[in-house]
Amino acid sequence: MNKGTFFCIDAHTCGNPVRLVTSGHPVLEGETMGDKRLHFMREFDWIRQSLMFEPRGHDMMSGSFLYPPCSDNADASILFIETSGCLPMCGHGTIGTITAALQAGLLKPRVPGKLVIDVPAGQIRVEYQMTGDKVDWVKIFNVPAYLAHKDIEIDVPELGRITLDIAYGGNFYAIIEPQPNFPGIDQWTPGEILKYSPLVREIAGKAVECVHVEDPKVRGLSHVLWSGKPKTPGSSVANAVFYGDKAIDRSPCGTGTSARMAQLHARGRLQPGERFVHESIIGSQFVGTIEEVTEIGGVTAIRPSIQGWAKVTGYNQILVDDDDPYVNGFQLV
Repeated sequence: MNKGTFFCIDAHTCGNPVRLVTSGHPVLEGETMGDKRLHFMREFDWIRQSLMFEPRGHDMMSGSFLYPPCSDNADASILFIETSGCLPMCGHGTIGTITAALQAGLLKPRVPGKLVIDVPAGQIRVEYQMTGDKVDWVKIFNVPAYLAHKDIEIDVPELGRITLDIAYGGNFYAIIEPQPNFPGIDQWTPGEILKYSPLVREIAGKAVECVHVEDPKVRGLSHVLWSGKPKTPGSSVANAVFYGDKAIDRSPCGTGTSARMAQLHARGRLQPGERFVHESIIGSQFVGTIEEVTEIGGVTAIRPSIQGWAKVTGYNQILVDDDDPYVNGFQLV
């Protein structure tokens, strides 16, 4: 039986939704959040579907559960849920989760202003600033990011031949910069992004294998990042990230920003310590920095940081009952 009452704090990070689920946590098996993620996907994915898809959610819905830490040095763990699945890491989701949890008193840091969080992709550090009872900003020191594949050429129906890179920043991203058959997102409509992104993801995902160099549980090309000229003062470059079946990230995308910085560094266009301001499709910004260059699995990688903000929009009590024919939600594709 799929039944339960879930209390949630709804928020958005730079425009993209985050639903922090504060009750109904399933007991998950495993020593790490990576193991617990796999258990959730096997046994409890109905919770994700019920809370993320219509009629209780929508195509862009993203959420999380806050769990006790898996590691002795951590303050907490986060399990990410969204319409595209149960992600290894989510940058905007972390910023929204930390903001909502701190403001609600659900998270008590060992050191004020600093947190260590276990996530399925590994462990991250977090810094934040509060004024009174409000969180001003959250800065994530993300898992290592790296360029996985370079100069992949694919033929996309109706679009033509394009060249892309694939980088990892917590999830795998196909990164498409302006070129003859793609003028840039500043000259495209959201409809064009939604039309071509699933094709790019499918074709590129078949052209090369995307498996993390150290963790084979993390695999598959899940996101497509289109680049272009920014419209907000101070931005380095703009982007639009496609995920799920028909979602465009309204935020600049935290793991996408990490992947983009890894790609730019591998191409010699971004150096450690340089300020990288990534703009979203709605003009909101994340500030990224390459904190250091490292190596994982024999591959050169970066340790990225991403800073952004989130706002709580409301408190929600959601009922899930299997006498509802749409208990597991639905999606119109």
